[in-house]
Amino acid sequence: MPDDLTSALEMAPLMQSLPEQIAARLSERIVAGAYAPGRRIMEQAVAAEFAVSRGPVREALRLLEKDGLVTILPRRGAQVTNLSIAEVREIFDIRAMLNGLRDRLIAENPDRLRVLPLLEAEVAKLARLSRAPGIGEDYVETVSRLNRILAHATNSRRLRAMLGSLGLQTLRYSQLGLSTPQRRKQSVQHWQKLVKAIRDGDGAAAERIARQRVQDSRDAAIEQLQRLATATAATEKKPRRAA
Repeated sequence: MPDDLTSALEMAPLMQSLPEQIAARLSERIVAGAYAPGRRIMEQAVAAEFAVSRGPVREALRLLEKDGLVTILPRRGAQVTNLSIAEVREIFDIRAMLNGLRDRLIAENPDRLRVLPLLEAEVAKLARLSRAPGIGEDYVETVSRLNRILAHATNSRRLRAMLGSLGLQTLRYSQLGLSTPQRRKQSVQHWQKLVKAIRDGDGAAAERIARQRVQDSRDAAIEQLQRLATATAATEKKPRRAA
C-alpha cells in the first residue's frame, strides 16, 4: 500500500485537466496569501499569464468557487473569499466528523499495517519541523500531505472527494491554527497518538483523536482571527495625523 499511495499522490497532478491545473496554481497563491481576501482575480490577466483562452480560466474559477476559495459575483467576476469565524466553525466541525470517520475506517481495516511506514515517516518529519523556528509553512504542508495519504488509504471514493474539497477550504485556516510553536507541538502529539491507534487497530481512539485534532486547529484559528479583527479595529480607530 505505501508504494501505491505514493504513486497515487505523485500521479494526481499529472492527471489534472487544464482548468484543474490552473485552479491548483491559483489556490496555492490564495493559501499562501499572494491573493489576499477580497482581491479580485481578473480572468484576462490569468489567461495571459498561462497563455490560454478565458474559457479554461473561467472553469478554473468555478472549481475554486466550489471549493470555497473564491466567490463569483455578477458583473464583478471572481474575488477571493474573506476569512470568517463563522466559516471556520462550520467547515471545521464538518471536517472533524469526516476525519473521525476516515481514521476509524483505516484503524479498523485489516490492511491498516501496510500504510503505517508512510504515516510514521511523515509524522517523524512533523516532529522535526515542530521544533524548527519560523511560521511553520513546511509543517502545514506536511500535515496536508498526511491528510492526503489518509484520504487515499480509505476505500470510500465519495469520502475521499468530500475530504479533498474540505481540505482546500480549511488550508488557509489551518495555517492560522498552526502558526505558533505551541500549537505545532500539540498537533504533532495528536498525530503520534493517531499512529499508535492505527497500529493497535483501535478505531474508537483513532476517531476521537482525529476529531480533537481538528477541533484544536479550529479553536486556534478562531483565536488568531479574533486577534486580527481586534488589531484592525484598533488601527482604524487611531486618529490620523494632519499632513
